[in-house]
Amino acid sequence: MGHGERFACRVSLFSQQIGAQKLGYNVSIIPPGKRAFPFHAHRVNEEMFFVLEGEGEMRLGDERHPIRRGDMIACPPSGPESAHQFINTSETDELKVLSVSTRTRPEFVEYPDSGNFGIVAEFGPGADGKPRMFRYVGRDGESRDY
Repeated sequence: MGHGERFACRVSLFSQQIGAQKLGYNVSIIPPGKRAFPFHAHRVNEEMFFVLEGEGEMRLGDERHPIRRGDMIACPPSGPESAHQFINTSETDELKVLSVSTRTRPEFVEYPDSGNFGIVAEFGPGADGKPRMFRYVGRDGESRDY
């Protein structure tokens, strides 16, 4: 999944394959010189990260911390003070991170760099039997009168 020039990340979701019901599991692979996702904070869900391979930086709130294989990071639900982003500072090696998170819906995500926010909600099953997802990204002040 890519988001422009600065963001690139391959995500392997495997929660269903291991029978998980309340936690989400994935491995994110961040190419050299890229950031995984826009800087963001979850207001509802908690995340835990474990660095499997590589080195880089974890942008966390107003600070940046060096990270490497074996490091574990917790990001509780909160505001901009727990906003986070992985940055692969290597010129040659991928950064691989295991992510584990709660999967409570609806979720509210804040993007401090852009001033955007996101909402994710889950609805009843669609025709295929799978949950339907609602996703919205907007800015404060963008609303309708109905």
